[in-house]
Order: sequence, then C-alpha cells, then structure tokens
Amino acid sequence: QVQLVESGGGLVQPGGSLRLSCAASGFTVSMYAMSWYRQAPGKERELVAAITSAGGSTNYADSVKGRFSISRDNAKNTVYLQMNSLKPEDTAVYLCYVKRWFVDYWGQGTQVTVSS
Repeated sequence: QVQLVESGGGLVQPGGSLRLSCAASGFTVSMYAMSWYRQAPGKERELVAAITSAGGSTNYADSVKGRFSISRDNAKNTVYLQMNSLKPEDTAVYLCYVKRWFVDYWGQGTQVTVSS
C-alpha cells in the first residue's frame, strides 16, 4: 500500500528556511520520479520541484530556482524539499507526489506560511 506522509511545514518569517520531508512506504523512492507540488488558496496546484529516479536529475519551477532544493535519502526512503529565502508568496499547502504504475499518489500535504 503506497503512502506518502509530509512533515516539516510551519510558520516562518520572510527570508527564513524550512525543510519538508516526504516519508514514503509501499514502494522505493529511488525507483520513481518524485515531485513536490504546492497549492495556495484560490490558485491551481503547481509543480515546485521534481527529482528523477535514475541519476537523480532535478528540475524546479522558475519561481523557486536558486532557493529550493529537492533531494532523496534512499536509506530512509524519504524525499526532502529544502526551502531557503522564503517569501510570502511561497505560502501554500505543499504536497508530495508519485506516479506508480499509472496511478497518481498524493500525500495529505503540509502547510507552509511565510509571514512576519
């Protein structure tokens, strides 16, 4: 049974940092492309960052390039999103995503609020 459990969200001041975690079970994260999405109130869900399986290539939304970093710890079967220099516009629910055998799986999300 595939499960994705996010954690690490919270309230942070502008310019601060957070590290989100996505603990996976029921599959091996190193064998699949993994992604982080976010959804702000009244806005569509958007892709923030992704990491491929083999090779671990990464790509980022233009709005977070140079500030966010996605990584994977195969031993812990966990994917991370390091977020630096946070801005108020980064406020959203952040969700972990994987497509496995043509099925979409989402975590429950973790709230990130950037405010002074």
